[in-house]
Amino acid sequence: MCFSSISLLAQVKYSNEFLKIGVGARALGMSNSAIAGTHDVTSSYWNPAGLVRMEDDYQLAAMHAEIFAGIAGYNYFGLGLKLDDKSAISVSLIRFGVDDIPNTSRLIDNEGNIDFNRVAFFSAADYAGIFSYSRKTNIEGLSLGGNAKIIHRRVGDFSKAWGFGLDAGAQYVKNNWTFAAMGRDITGTFNAWTTDLDEETEQTFIATGNDLPGSSVEVTVPELALGANRAFQLTSKIALEAELNLVNTFDGKRNTLFRTNFVSMDPNLGIEASLNNKIFLRGGVGNFQVTTDISGNRLTTVQPNFGLGVKFSYFTIDYACTNLGEVSVAQSSNIFSLRIDINKGQ
Repeated sequence: MCFSSISLLAQVKYSNEFLKIGVGARALGMSNSAIAGTHDVTSSYWNPAGLVRMEDDYQLAAMHAEIFAGIAGYNYFGLGLKLDDKSAISVSLIRFGVDDIPNTSRLIDNEGNIDFNRVAFFSAADYAGIFSYSRKTNIEGLSLGGNAKIIHRRVGDFSKAWGFGLDAGAQYVKNNWTFAAMGRDITGTFNAWTTDLDEETEQTFIATGNDLPGSSVEVTVPELALGANRAFQLTSKIALEAELNLVNTFDGKRNTLFRTNFVSMDPNLGIEASLNNKIFLRGGVGNFQVTTDISGNRLTTVQPNFGLGVKFSYFTIDYACTNLGEVSVAQSSNIFSLRIDINKGQ
């Protein structure tokens, strides 16, 4: 039996939050400070303008993370391709999901007996496909890029949603500086939810006092990230890169370090040191929060991240220690990502 209600259009402050986690252990180890310095296949997520700065003809990347003490899994795969010296494209896939959730709505049979054989299992998962294009402009050092995102969210056979959104980014390289801007969900990202409950499940919801879910449309409002990156060549073998990002949201006051009635600003700072462009050490701070302790004193907390990377001839392995879940039982998440570089003629 299909249950539906009047469709509602609503701006949801934290809609599609799985797309805020990030991809690639390099960027995560630098506390998500990546929109200016990114120039590989993961640029499709952080700032598609950086895709055209890929050093290789093709790049493959993958990442897996366990979140909330292993309850949820987060997976990413990306493929980037340089079309020529002035343009590049990529496709990325992201899945965030909780699997093997027990459905106990039919635990009790018609005679009132508990029957564990009637317990089924389902998954609640969010999927995103990101299609990106990047191109250098006639202005030296300036590149532009854009994303088209298709989103699918599913809660077992009970409810599902389809969504679509657009991103746009820019990078400008001048000497050892890179400046960047990234507009996410620039037109608003729309998720249209539909619900399909069978009659038995619907009656269980009613009997247990639960509200029947209906159809609705969520809108993820735009945000603007600004960044600056500076590269330093300290010696012939040692290099340093520092980046500052400022994520701006316009949907009311959030618990960020700087906030007004118009905009909330969340800063992130990351640093990467490299040896022969083969071994990398990274660190960063972000997720600044203003809290109140039991005595009523205001405290400012910050989340530190760090990471390592090793580059071989054709592939790079990166590691990051961070806290993707923020409130998970495990206070840190160990994240590994792999990137494979392929050039024509290899």
